[in-house]
Amino acid sequence: MEGEGIVHRTVMANGIRMHVAEKGEGPVVLLVHGFPELWYSWRHQIHGLAALGYRAVAPDLRGYGDTDVPPNTSSYSILHIVGDLVFLIDSLSQDKVFVVGHDWGAMVAWALCTLRPDRVKALVNLSVMYAPRNPKRKPLDFYMDVYGEDHYICRFQEHGVAEAEFARVDTALLLKKFFTYRQPAPHVFPKGKALGGSPGKDFEFPPWLSEEDIRYYASKFEKSGFTGALNYYRCMNLNWELMAPWTGFPIKVPVKFIVGDLDLTYNIPGVRDYIHKGGYKRDVPFLQDIVVMEGVGHFINQEKPHEITNHIYEFIRKF
Repeated sequence: MEGEGIVHRTVMANGIRMHVAEKGEGPVVLLVHGFPELWYSWRHQIHGLAALGYRAVAPDLRGYGDTDVPPNTSSYSILHIVGDLVFLIDSLSQDKVFVVGHDWGAMVAWALCTLRPDRVKALVNLSVMYAPRNPKRKPLDFYMDVYGEDHYICRFQEHGVAEAEFARVDTALLLKKFFTYRQPAPHVFPKGKALGGSPGKDFEFPPWLSEEDIRYYASKFEKSGFTGALNYYRCMNLNWELMAPWTGFPIKVPVKFIVGDLDLTYNIPGVRDYIHKGGYKRDVPFLQDIVVMEGVGHFINQEKPHEITNHIYEFIRKF
């Protein structure tokens, strides 16, 4: 599945070497992955969108996979990540592209649409809703106040600690645990306990994930390490500071939002009311469609690949 006509190349983007996987000809659809993922998370959509007449382009974001891993934590600010994507769009000789984001990729896509809406035709975001900047409270303060220091985002903050916890668990098992987490409650990890949990010999793969998939992910994370990926979380308060000039600035591109009802992001206190009772539409005035998929967890583009491809196509074909 991974190969089949997908072209891999490296582009220079914003001073780093960025690995890109792509397939197809036609309007460009930029696919932006999340944590702990890679371009590979979009493998089904790459094939599906290419067959529908689009050029699907999926990079490994900085710090991931075969893309460079800058050493400084501050090099993972939202301005750096959005800058990488703008350079990538330039390298494709495109003025505007369609954008699809998931998890951290969705947050990056929201920021791209805030900072450079002139480069985006339309956006389909998965799992992570738009969160307008709260000038009165930093994001880490929110997670600490609501969930306490054992929440995974809080636990990821101290450099080297989560990496050491991850190292205590086989990488493949760790990734299995992440990808198959289906509780609508947040990840909570008491300090000193390996984040992967106890090894389970009776681990059962869901139908959408294979041993081959896990081997691919594990091979790349064993090469790059997890520090680059974790640095996205470590820049959350820095991003809050950097984005101050855009406080209250609405998202001005057409948007479709898709989430699973078992997704932990959909079950954060206040999120459902925000999405369904007018707040979301206020802050994202060109929000055209909200899809809540029943019985679906966080890794929605892998769990329901064909449905997600069709949702993307049905939206972007209008533009």
